[in-house]
Amino acid sequence: MINYMPEYQKKLRSPEEAVRIVKSGDWVEYGYGMTFPTLLDAALAKRRDELTDVKIRGLYVYDAIQTVECDPEQEHFIYNSWHTSPYERNLCERGLCYYTPMLYRNIFWYYTHQIHSNVAFLQATPMDEHGYFNFSVSSGVSRAFVEGSDFVVIEVNENLPKVYGGDGESIHLSCVDLVVEGEHPPMRQVPSRVPTEEEKQIAHHVIPHICDGATLQLGVGGVPDALGMIIADSDLKNLGMHTEFCSDSFAMLAEKGQLTSRFKSILPNKGIFGIAAGTDFMYDWIRDNPRVVSYRLDWVNNPQLIAKMDNYISINGCIAVDLYGQVSSESSALRHISGTGGQLDFVTGATMSDGGKSFICMSSTYTDKAGVKHSRILPHFNGDIVTTPRSQSYYIATEYGVANLSGRSSWQRAEALVSIAAPEFRDELIRAAEEQHIWRRSNKR
Repeated sequence: MINYMPEYQKKLRSPEEAVRIVKSGDWVEYGYGMTFPTLLDAALAKRRDELTDVKIRGLYVYDAIQTVECDPEQEHFIYNSWHTSPYERNLCERGLCYYTPMLYRNIFWYYTHQIHSNVAFLQATPMDEHGYFNFSVSSGVSRAFVEGSDFVVIEVNENLPKVYGGDGESIHLSCVDLVVEGEHPPMRQVPSRVPTEEEKQIAHHVIPHICDGATLQLGVGGVPDALGMIIADSDLKNLGMHTEFCSDSFAMLAEKGQLTSRFKSILPNKGIFGIAAGTDFMYDWIRDNPRVVSYRLDWVNNPQLIAKMDNYISINGCIAVDLYGQVSSESSALRHISGTGGQLDFVTGATMSDGGKSFICMSSTYTDKAGVKHSRILPHFNGDIVTTPRSQSYYIATEYGVANLSGRSSWQRAEALVSIAAPEFRDELIRAAEEQHIWRRSNKR
């Protein structure tokens, strides 16, 4: 067997040495979420006064970004995000983060044909005996950052679970310029929250639409994840997994024997994911598990591929829906919340699947910080960013039922959406629909 340790030692640097490659004006890629390069970020922040106009791009970061926090005037570092976490959302509100609109299925295309980076800083598992580092829970996107950058630095995180992959899950030492080692805390725990009563009711309405042998996708966020936990308490059998995001819900389905992927037409008996976040329960499940395989998101999120899987069920959340059927999942008016992500990828693919269905789920109301209740079904949007256009919105679910908007005219959509709104807001929505000329006098009230 080839001994890669001599080459490894030649490329090994301290974080402070490795970040010397960054020059003023450079674009620098940071790894996704759980593979955010904490050591390299902290070392780069120490170079603040030496650098200007260094543009950093990351996504779904959980912990403080030192390069951002040390430079509130943004004279030295400018941070951009493909998909904002709650922490990055706060940065947006402080004017310290700039969102980049994207469809996840296009992320490799962006780096191949549209944008260029100078340096990529990513975490990966320790190198194996064959000279490979594993991208672990960020396998779906990491290769895009690598392939789109001139210089690649791997920050070894000794706690990352090694995952099996079909494509994009690893990088060989020969393709890495520098390696950084250091101590890291245990894997961040992102538990599924206990489902609310509203979410239990949403699941009650959605589960009858799912058949045994269906393949599931659960989106990022509390509602899809909570619904996954409720599905784990159902009688559904032989479910498949083909999802951009893997959470504890899938591990729970597997533990209960419901997740077999047996009847998937694409890679049967294999659960497929692109990125992941959860608790040790899930990390231990995906670690060295040949039944759980990671692929690049340009493959996982490809609607034409998804369409080849019969009975494909896509479950995503949103912030609001208007009476025209437009779906906003990334902003509340002009306040940025998260990102487009893969919602439209899976909405498109699921509805092309034979027997497939796409559900966008939300509680019918929310209560603001002042204690005032608001409807999530709105007369019309007022600056809200549309994630799923009305031409592609199909099943919308709240605790009051499921509205199928497919092929429905404007008045039919308004009627269906009013029927699943909170009762106390229905008359107000009907009046708005009448003013907007999308309400028939014969409509049920």
